[in-house]
Amino acid sequence: MQNKKVVIISLLVLVVLFFGAGYAYKTNKSEQLASNVKANYSALVREHSVVIGNKDAKVELVEFFDPACETCAQMHPYVKEVMKNNAGNIKLVLRYAPFHKGSSNVVIMLEAAKEQNKFIEVLELLFNTQKIWTVNHQVDLNKLWGVLVVSKLLDMDKLITDMKNPDLIKIVEQDLADAKTLKATKTPAYYVNGKPLQVFGLQNLKDLINSEL
Repeated sequence: MQNKKVVIISLLVLVVLFFGAGYAYKTNKSEQLASNVKANYSALVREHSVVIGNKDAKVELVEFFDPACETCAQMHPYVKEVMKNNAGNIKLVLRYAPFHKGSSNVVIMLEAAKEQNKFIEVLELLFNTQKIWTVNHQVDLNKLWGVLVVSKLLDMDKLITDMKNPDLIKIVEQDLADAKTLKATKTPAYYVNGKPLQVFGLQNLKDLINSEL
C-alpha cells in the first residue's frame, strides 16, 4: 500500500513538472517574441505602408496579410468592425506577407492600384471574390484578371503599365524581409502598439487592442 502511494505521488510530481516546464517554455517563447519586435521596431512600419484611420490614433494595429490567405479574408470584416467601434482611436497599418504561390503578383497589382487611388476598393474586391481566383490556396491570375475586368474599378491598360514599375518588387521584398525579421511566419499576423498577438484569435486580438486603449 505504501509503495502504491509513493508511485502515485511520484506520478503527480512528474505531471506537475511536465506542465510547469511547458508553461515556462511558452512564457519564455512569448517574451522572446516581444523582445524581438521591440528590438526591430522599425520593421513594423515602412514609408510605403498603407495606413487606414486616424494617423494620430492611440492604437497602432499592424497586420501582415496575404491577399490569397483565406483566414485574412475572414478576419478582414471583423478588423473593420473593431476599428468602427473605436473610431479615431485605432489606425490600421497593412503590410504584405505573400506566402501563397502567386500572391506576390497580387501584391504588385494592389500597389499599382494605388496609382488610381483604388487600393481600398480593390482590396475589398479581392477579399470578397477570393474563392473565385484562388484554387487550392494558389492564385489563378487569369481568373483574378477576369474579376478585375468585370468590376470596372480600374483602367486596366494603366494597371498593366504601373505593374511594370520595378519599385513594386522592392516593396514585396522589403515586406517579406520585415515579416521574417519579426518572425511573422503565418498570416494574418498582428501587432498592437508593437506587441505581437501571441495566440491567434479574434477575441484575443480584441483583448490586446482593449488593453492599449
